[in-house]
Amino acid sequence: MFEKIERVPGDAILGLIEAFKKDTNPQKVDLGVGVYKDAQGNTPVMRAVKEAEALLLKNETTKTYIGSHGAPAYGEVILPMVLGEGSPVLEAKRASATQSPGGTGALRLAADFIAHQLPGKDIWVSDPTWPNHLGIFPAAGLTLHKYPYVDAENRLDFDGMLAALKQIPEGDVVLLHACCHNPTGFDLSRDQWQQVLEVVRERNLLPLIDFAYQGFGEGLDEDAYGVRLMAENLDEVIITSSCSKNFGIYCERTGCLIMVAKNQEQMENVRSQIAIVARENYSNPPAHGGAIVSEILHSAELATIWREELTEMRDRINTLRRDFVDALKPYNLDEKYACVAEQRGMFSYTGLTPEQVDRLRDEFGIYMVRSGRANVAGFSHENLPYLAKAIAAVN
Repeated sequence: MFEKIERVPGDAILGLIEAFKKDTNPQKVDLGVGVYKDAQGNTPVMRAVKEAEALLLKNETTKTYIGSHGAPAYGEVILPMVLGEGSPVLEAKRASATQSPGGTGALRLAADFIAHQLPGKDIWVSDPTWPNHLGIFPAAGLTLHKYPYVDAENRLDFDGMLAALKQIPEGDVVLLHACCHNPTGFDLSRDQWQQVLEVVRERNLLPLIDFAYQGFGEGLDEDAYGVRLMAENLDEVIITSSCSKNFGIYCERTGCLIMVAKNQEQMENVRSQIAIVARENYSNPPAHGGAIVSEILHSAELATIWREELTEMRDRINTLRRDFVDALKPYNLDEKYACVAEQRGMFSYTGLTPEQVDRLRDEFGIYMVRSGRANVAGFSHENLPYLAKAIAAVN
């Protein structure tokens, strides 16, 4: 039966990993893989995580199932982190949390829920968006469309975005990035979020907000502005949250699907359907990552340590953005690449063309996605002079 199955190309980013490993250039630089790296190029385990795991190892008494919605203790800490302490949405019991296998798992839960419970509704994503969005939603049977997000000059095309949102058929789903837009790094201002809210409300659209990088842009609460604005001013919102980046627990696959409904009764109805979707996908989510997050956020001491570590990571990335632009000044390229300092999160749409990216890889051992998306966490004070010189050579 397998004789006619064809081989398909591997993931482009995974291919970059293999090519980087084989490169013998001692100055090679990896700007492709989407994980945080410290100044030494490592993806460390956070101190708060290590201490939480030690406590779990000491106190854990069972490995039993945690249920389709996950551990209640996890939802208790994720909901206020995302929606805010004292949130009117939480006070009205309008929100439900379902622990998921990473943010990707939450997106798939959302996709299946939309496909089964809201038949005929299409989904609209930014152009560009995280490549896996383009696979997850069609795999669930949804029709996917795109709205403009970045213009030809590598700038946020908010006018084009807003105009497109105004043309989306009523009742369709629109996917928005809460912060640290992947792959561009261009985020909406508070005023722009307000304008998007008005269009979403006017067109009766259902926002699905991908919140994968809370705390990596401006701060835990600052990055949640758009999420909380939508949840507090609309009857229905879907939010997918991830702890991979802000807790550094990538391999633990720790995410959450948050459903916001008009009232508690409707929320309970929706929650019952999400349990079925989760059950049919993977039955129960993995427990360990959620237990780590719960342990940290239920402890004032560990939560303080975690916030300090997260601030250090965020500040390092934002500093590297500015230092990158400064490193290009001797080549008179700082204005051309000034957008890198304005963007937020781990990723940057540099504006480099596919041909320039190829030259950087072949001539200098600098690896990034051909779209010009670079992982800023791969910058370091040691490699910035080399990067600047290489970029000047291909411009």
